[in-house]
Amino acid sequence: MSTQEILETPAPRKPWAQTPIDKAKTAAIFIASVLIAMGLVASTPLSGKLAFAAIFFVVYLLIDFVVSFLKAGRPAAVDSLFRGLVTTTIIIAVTPIVSILVTVWARGHKGLHWTLFTRDMHNNAFTDPVSQGGLLHAIIGTFLLVFFAMLISVPIGILTALYLTEVRGRFTRPIDFLVQAMSGVPSIVAGLFIYAAILVPLTKTVNGIQGSLALAILMIPTVARTSQEVLKLIPSDLREAGVALGGTQWRSVALVVVPAARSGLITAMILGVARVAGETAPILLLTGGSGTKNYNVFSGSLGSLPNYIWQGFNAGTPESITRAWAGILVLLAIVVILFTAARILGNRKVGKK
Repeated sequence: MSTQEILETPAPRKPWAQTPIDKAKTAAIFIASVLIAMGLVASTPLSGKLAFAAIFFVVYLLIDFVVSFLKAGRPAAVDSLFRGLVTTTIIIAVTPIVSILVTVWARGHKGLHWTLFTRDMHNNAFTDPVSQGGLLHAIIGTFLLVFFAMLISVPIGILTALYLTEVRGRFTRPIDFLVQAMSGVPSIVAGLFIYAAILVPLTKTVNGIQGSLALAILMIPTVARTSQEVLKLIPSDLREAGVALGGTQWRSVALVVVPAARSGLITAMILGVARVAGETAPILLLTGGSGTKNYNVFSGSLGSLPNYIWQGFNAGTPESITRAWAGILVLLAIVVILFTAARILGNRKVGKK
């Protein structure tokens, strides 16, 4: 066989890849389903986008099932039916997310301007023109709240995960149960706990550190559960090698296990931050929501993005609502950045340097 013949040999086709005929069939079924759905919506009491979508999916599944049955028999028809159901559920799951992103951008970008990130609301009201004032105080306040909550919750969460995976003492089962139970605690419960335990009997006034304590309560389960799953992925050979070299259990954990799980633990921290970045109930209850920049979390009212958004909607004017949507857009961008960073770090191989 010559070199030319070898170079011209076509690459093998994947059995599951669609042929041009399959693509044409799918397009024809799609067009037919759209036309039938439009006709039924126009000729029946059913109306609206939701009715059209429901009819379209049902008609598409039925036509695809019948065509596959006539072409390749019952197994192919059943396969096409379940493939269509899976695709439908994916679309249903993704549609609200896309709708939220589009809506937030469409309503929030109108309130974006440069001074939004360089000024606070000390000399302005939410009913003033959108070009006046900004949310710098809210960004600073949110950063301080999350930062101090992270300082409190990350060490506790990681140490809890180490106890559950490495020590496995007599309290492992009750602690594991408590961590799972805390994962479902509503944010207002954490806020009310700090309110009753610290604000009323001790400080008797709002400040930022109380909000951080409430956020830390919400962060600990997320950090602990994620760290626990990451530590379970560390091979036992690494632990045994550390002990075989003469190290104690905690030296092996500190010098071998934790460095190997470093990227996963960072991911747990970022997920915890993203979990509480948009919490509103405890922030409204404990921090006060000042419109002025405040760098001291231990004294005075502290602004935040959730509080800024709530105040904007509460004012009720077109300008204030535009400000609120702009705050939602900024907060959503921060959360998306944090989740993206967590995904990037989480995709790294555990233990890889």
